[in-house]
Amino acid sequence: MKFNEGWKSTTLGEIVNFRRGHDLTKSDMINGKIPVIGSNGIIGYHNKYTTKAPCLTIGRSGNTGKPHFIDKDAWAHNTTLYIDDFKGNNPKYIYYLLQTLNLSNYQGGSAVPTLNRNHIHPINVTIPSSIKDQKSIARILSLLDDKIILNNKLNDNLDELGYALYRNAFVENFNEEWKKGTISDLGEVIGGSTPSKSIIDYFCTNGIAWLTPKDLSNNKNKFIAHGEVDITEAGLKNSSAKIMPKGTVLFSSRAPIGYIAIAKKEVSTNQGFKSVVPYQHIGTAYVFYYLKDNLYMIENMASGSTFKEVSGSVMKKIGAVIPDESILRRFDELCRPIFEQQEKLEEENITLIKARDLLLPRLMLGEINLQKIVLES
Repeated sequence: MKFNEGWKSTTLGEIVNFRRGHDLTKSDMINGKIPVIGSNGIIGYHNKYTTKAPCLTIGRSGNTGKPHFIDKDAWAHNTTLYIDDFKGNNPKYIYYLLQTLNLSNYQGGSAVPTLNRNHIHPINVTIPSSIKDQKSIARILSLLDDKIILNNKLNDNLDELGYALYRNAFVENFNEEWKKGTISDLGEVIGGSTPSKSIIDYFCTNGIAWLTPKDLSNNKNKFIAHGEVDITEAGLKNSSAKIMPKGTVLFSSRAPIGYIAIAKKEVSTNQGFKSVVPYQHIGTAYVFYYLKDNLYMIENMASGSTFKEVSGSVMKKIGAVIPDESILRRFDELCRPIFEQQEKLEEENITLIKARDLLLPRLMLGEINLQKIVLES
């Protein structure tokens, strides 16, 4: 059922005006308090601005078409197009509208694809004539986004707390009497494998969790249960991939080196990992923060001409400190509630993101009764 009576058909250029961003050298982006917005978001800070708050940009080159909204004065970089006139429309509503338009489809140029405002201004859109309705839609979606942002901030603070506990216990109060060994003394180091991609029966959408470094790049969460695709029992059997238990610390060993996450359930990986299954007396928390704290050392052990990689044999031999079991046990007890809360917040965000992504197109098409929502809220 449609509830978009009173909406109007128009074009993007009739409701906002896009303008090309402004050049700024890297050396000019190291000082100041004004955020510089590039095609991927904030890329630095400057002491001048190109647009008063709010600043709404889309990627012009690089990450083309992706909108970024910041409720501050900002410098819109040359890699963006920014709106210098909202023509009386609600800026936050426009931000959500842009997310539904797949603007990257309008890019031009063969060598370096870019967006031109003259190509996107003619795009046909249907929007509420009432600013009140625009604000209602923006408010509904903002409530979800604000909660997601808050959860992420809480999660970052919890991770800083866990890391601070690690540094205090094992770095600032280092004990020379602790045993010195290698990462293989912390847990079993396990690589991964890719089943033959020519056999479609080896892959599925609901099978054995199988991760690649790209999955950790796309999913910034600390805990992960699935990647983009799963593998089947046949795929597992006909490859060198291994199933690892919940609590395994996943470490990408190439392309790139150093993505770190924790398995929420049993998982397997491709060959781009050298993961560590922690020994029970060591614990997941210590292994996670040890790898995080010593990432630079591990990266320096990588080799390879085409791309750098940390081999399994090298990973096993990298030096590690093995503190007393009583201290490790106490550290694990302190980190357990932190990790549990982080996992809970991440799961809540997954639910919120699904809700937002479900509501966004329906709200933009006028398929939801805004009056009913306003009355009930």
